[in-house]
Amino acid sequence: MTRKLFGTDGVRGRANTHPMTADLALRLGAAAGRYFRRDGSPAHRVVIGKDTRLSGYMFENALTAGFTSTGMNVLLLGPVPTPAVGMLVRSMRADAGVMISASHNPHEDNGIKFFGPDGFKLSDEAELAIEEILASDITPSEASHIGRAKRIDDGLFRYVERAKSTFPSDLSLDGLKVVVDCANGAAYRAAPTVLWELGAEVIPIGVDPNGVNINQSCGSTSTRLAAETVVAHGADVAICLDGDADRVIVLDENGVAADGDQIMGLFAARRAEEGRLAKDTLVATVMSNLGLERYLEGRGLTLHRTKVGDRYVVEAMRHGGFNIGGEQSGHIVMTDYTTTGDGLIAGLQFLGEMSRQQRPASSLAATFEPVPQILRAVRYGAGSDPLGDAGVQEAIRDAEATLRGSGRLLVRKSGTEPLIRVMGEAEDESLLASTLDEVVAAVEAVG
Repeated sequence: MTRKLFGTDGVRGRANTHPMTADLALRLGAAAGRYFRRDGSPAHRVVIGKDTRLSGYMFENALTAGFTSTGMNVLLLGPVPTPAVGMLVRSMRADAGVMISASHNPHEDNGIKFFGPDGFKLSDEAELAIEEILASDITPSEASHIGRAKRIDDGLFRYVERAKSTFPSDLSLDGLKVVVDCANGAAYRAAPTVLWELGAEVIPIGVDPNGVNINQSCGSTSTRLAAETVVAHGADVAICLDGDADRVIVLDENGVAADGDQIMGLFAARRAEEGRLAKDTLVATVMSNLGLERYLEGRGLTLHRTKVGDRYVVEAMRHGGFNIGGEQSGHIVMTDYTTTGDGLIAGLQFLGEMSRQQRPASSLAATFEPVPQILRAVRYGAGSDPLGDAGVQEAIRDAEATLRGSGRLLVRKSGTEPLIRVMGEAEDESLLASTLDEVVAAVEAVG
């Protein structure tokens, strides 16, 4: 069987539209509660965090009702970064964790991500098991065994202390002027606090959430404001987070962006020099630039690729015993510190290199010369299956033949939106563009 409800990063969609309705969230909480209570013992707990979306209140209450109906005790963290949930599941010895967030998506969307007791996101098999319970009659607990809910006031500050502890103790951020863009999201309090307490002069933006401005012209997917702020204030660097702070984009002193590939290249090379890169391998997805792969190979290192989704990166890391991985989009996973992508901690490691080497961000952020890459997204209608169309399949085969030997092509469905993503890389950028145009046109013709 395949999952129908869960995508590459939990359940996600437009709030108050299937599957992201209060009714389904309640039933999903009950199904997950029954899954995590399958041993029948009475003492079970789940921690729930959220970002700053208006719909977060609705889903928080619905999930709480579902979990408590099956006897789970609920610990409510309020607005915290996604990695804080992964950390606190283990710290508070909970059976499960939930993050209510649609990450970098606009405020109209929301999502529900599950973590296991080890602080890692659930496997495909666990998600499928929850779906199977959801599709059946969920047995509620007896009235005397209904769970309780409790607000945890210091969860955010536990995360703040954990994030600070990852910064080298012999270094500080004294003298660094840092712009931090929190995307009006989950890290709007944590990130400026951490940077200030480590000694930086902090210029915060995107720290005034109102429920509907999350990721709105700010954050890791819209860095123009941060770039303008860096230049206007003469800052040394900018750390741009997304709505749930599990990804980061770094801007240098000129406002030029470095994506996840560049940051991972820097981290991998540095840790390899120190003998701290497990098995001399970096884990990344099929979306990572060919230039990163060539850069690592030139240093005797290996790039292990996975399918798209930071949870698949983490699964490969755990299975292979690797300790650094991530995505081009800015999910950076360092299992020496965290169980999932953590934009703030990754940003701190970059700042640590600036402090240690006493070099400007621009000299650290341009790790390698990327191969020209073009990414197109084509929206398709409900009930449509563009990748199953014979014309689209033929266009893909023709494009692969055109690029063979000089580049590569990747066509896939998005796991979070009704989009076909068409990505290509080649040294000849004009050839690449025309080749991708033909694939996009074929997909658009299907609708």
